[in-house]
Amino acid sequence: MNLRRLFSIVLKELRQLRRDRLTFAMIVGIPTMQLLLFGYAINLDIRQLPAAVLDQAQTAHAREVVAALAQTGVMDFHYRLQTPQELDDLIRAGRISAALVIPPDFERRLAGQNIDTQPWPRPPLQIVVDGSDQVVQQAAAQLALLPLQKLIDPAVATPAKNVEIVNFYNPARLAPVNTVPGLIGVILTMTMVLFTAMAIVRERERGNLEFLIATPVSPFELTLGKVLPFVGIGLLQVTVVLLLGVAIFHVPIRGSLFDVYGAALAFIVASLSLGVFISTLAKTQFQSMQLAFFTFLPQILLSGFMFPYAGMPRPAQWLAEIFPMTHFIRLIRGIMLRGAHLAELWPELAALAAFCVVTLTIAVLRTRKRLD
Repeated sequence: MNLRRLFSIVLKELRQLRRDRLTFAMIVGIPTMQLLLFGYAINLDIRQLPAAVLDQAQTAHAREVVAALAQTGVMDFHYRLQTPQELDDLIRAGRISAALVIPPDFERRLAGQNIDTQPWPRPPLQIVVDGSDQVVQQAAAQLALLPLQKLIDPAVATPAKNVEIVNFYNPARLAPVNTVPGLIGVILTMTMVLFTAMAIVRERERGNLEFLIATPVSPFELTLGKVLPFVGIGLLQVTVVLLLGVAIFHVPIRGSLFDVYGAALAFIVASLSLGVFISTLAKTQFQSMQLAFFTFLPQILLSGFMFPYAGMPRPAQWLAEIFPMTHFIRLIRGIMLRGAHLAELWPELAALAAFCVVTLTIAVLRTRKRLD
């Protein structure tokens, strides 16, 4: 082995890497992003869950309980409700993740626990949680362990069971019920973005752009033509996941199938637009694959699929709102598990539509009927 020749080859590769600014940036960017996401943005402590209070007792002890639970920081009480129907509507629409219910006989239940011979059969407090999100169930379980004597008058005896957890939409607490709908978003993100990220780059590498230049195809038509074939592929993937999820894991579809496919279609178009945008940035298929994988990690980690969205710092939440998968997770879980309608989830649809408009507009403007 000639060390001089070996050193020359190594030096040549380093110089080539230095000229490839995108690859060099990825070498530094990927570990930096992973460090920031895992060390700063990912927080397993669930905080500030959007919640509501249904206080049917309206007593001093009840108000003390609400104030004390608010001080724990686990739940952020945005709404003060009057009827159980309001609670049902807010959870189904995804506007709250949990609710504290204080029954009209709250004081009686507390006093009944003092009677050793005949204890009151129901806990004095009830927490209703959105069972379509597994991390919310974990937060409620933590609250259920709080000693009630720290929340009320110490003179009142502490019941053996302080809080009753009512799990909406997933009473059996089955993990596949939560994960399968989210996996639709993960699968579509990995396939749709990656497929289209290499679309225009492939044409450039194979020399097909010279042929396209000689045709009357506009940049918009070229971009749209690259996107449309994959829409059918994405819908086929959604169908496969739904069939397997129902047949094998018994995942319910409580909402309309029309709404499910409508949400999936919006997300597919958003993912494809991201892929086309990436393809206009990269000069080689390898670079387009790098950029595509660069977007996978933050989407999966920040969307609420794996880690609690409510536990993330505010800047991480702002970043998560940019990604389409964050909004699709809310859409698909809301429709499949809570039986919500698309009209109730319109803010998520609006976010996907805005993402499509921005990315496709930039992609069209960057697509030129000429060789760079």
